[in-house]
Amino acid sequence: MWPVAPYCWCVRVIFPLFRVCFVFVVRVFENMVLRRIFGPRRDEITGEWRRLHNEELNDLYSSPNILRVIKLRRMRWAGHVAHMGEGREVYRVLVGKLEGRRPLGRPRHRWVDNIRMDLPEVGCGYMDWIGLAHNRDRWWTLLSAVMNLRVP
Repeated sequence: MWPVAPYCWCVRVIFPLFRVCFVFVVRVFENMVLRRIFGPRRDEITGEWRRLHNEELNDLYSSPNILRVIKLRRMRWAGHVAHMGEGREVYRVLVGKLEGRRPLGRPRHRWVDNIRMDLPEVGCGYMDWIGLAHNRDRWWTLLSAVMNLRVP
């Protein structure tokens, strides 16, 4: 069984500049891997070998990009935890707040913050995502919207 780590990837950082850098790095890495898989193409006009452009890679590779998959799996896992109920430990870890003093500096980024930032991108605004997750039909509609989301 896979560890929880692939579902825990954080796509966002609080500072927008770092988020753009992270998104850019992930997209560059994905395109680099796809170029390695599909290899070079011979240009029909000049007959020389050339690298594939990003649009050509997207046309050849029909699966969604990695950022969309990360968001989908994170939201799907959060919906699963929301169905567990308040009595479960996982639910309390997801939505709970720690007691006592917090360390100096900015607060750490939590899973709930990621979910709350993903909702406006899909067009749901700042709604109660836990209440939305209890309605399975609406939640799966939201997840399909995340899958069809255009990421920069």
